[in-house]
Amino acid sequence: MTATLAPQAQTTRKWVADLHALASTLSGPTAFREVCGTHTMSAFRCGLHSVMPDNVRLVSGPGCPVCVTAQGDIDVLIEAAELPGVTLCTYGDMIRVPGQRGSLEQARSRGADVRVVYSTLDAVRLARKETWRQVVFGAVGFETTAPATAAAILQAHALKLENFSVLASHKLVIPAMLALLEAGDVRVQGFMCPGHVSVIIGSDAYQPIVDKYRVPCVIAGFEPHQMAHAMLALTRQVAEGRADLENLYPEAVTPAGNRRAMGLIDLLYEPVNTAWRGIGVIPQSGLKLRSDYQTYDAAHRFGLTMIDKPEPAGCRCGDVITARITPPQCKLFGKLCTPINPVGPCMVSSEGTCQAYFKYHRLPISVSNREVAS
Repeated sequence: MTATLAPQAQTTRKWVADLHALASTLSGPTAFREVCGTHTMSAFRCGLHSVMPDNVRLVSGPGCPVCVTAQGDIDVLIEAAELPGVTLCTYGDMIRVPGQRGSLEQARSRGADVRVVYSTLDAVRLARKETWRQVVFGAVGFETTAPATAAAILQAHALKLENFSVLASHKLVIPAMLALLEAGDVRVQGFMCPGHVSVIIGSDAYQPIVDKYRVPCVIAGFEPHQMAHAMLALTRQVAEGRADLENLYPEAVTPAGNRRAMGLIDLLYEPVNTAWRGIGVIPQSGLKLRSDYQTYDAAHRFGLTMIDKPEPAGCRCGDVITARITPPQCKLFGKLCTPINPVGPCMVSSEGTCQAYFKYHRLPISVSNREVAS
């Protein structure tokens, strides 16, 4: 009895076959970049790379927000956590990222009060409950999480909480994409744009990239069939000599995005030059609290200063993030650096490229791309 493929699987198979047919018409090797850690992990988990044509690649970076958080930002988080009377709250991925003096997890073992939360409002509730402690929320993320941090600050302001503040390391996706294009050392022919960020910023946000650099941008969701569709769309544009903006996630992404969320970002933050791990300082690529809300800035409240510092010796997360190398090209990968004992953030994060490689791509693929796609 021949098994019948589910409709999505049938569609995916057809798109992969069409992708191989189109790839045979390309004049040379073609590389596309996904800039989102969720795409990175999803692509490796479902085996997308294994069914790609030999002349079409999908490279990662800058990827997850944990991975691009500068070493100096990690050290400031640890410094804040070790202040007397301070409780440091953050998301789970941040707890094990190594700094100059260990990680937040190790700071907790030294006596610091470090707590993992699942929502910014959890930190607000803690501040309301434990009024005798200063609660600092370590906020990382792109435009997807910045509105939640803003909402927490507004709630703390409404409750007149004087013991709540944030250390915000929020970053903006579009300036990073522009910086990667300007660097030019890793050539890509198109971008697979992240679905969840695009829900917030809207599809129109990518139009300047298409117009200025003539680079295709295709917005995609995170399921295997959605990513396969995006790879086909990008390859078709290159084969036809086009550079267009395509939204393949219209059920969630609109041209203008989430105006309420963007309104929160504009109300509380202003763009600022920000250091990205492995890339350096990118103009107007980060967010800092406006002066009206400076009292909720933990760096201002406690006199903390971020000083950028080098990555751990031998760690090449910066080169992985910018797609200059793949994780196995780092001498620490899979040896001194593993998910149990990570040296750099790309191995810590559940959406980091190194962790994705370690989990799903350490061994050679035994079946050729063409056999899988046929």
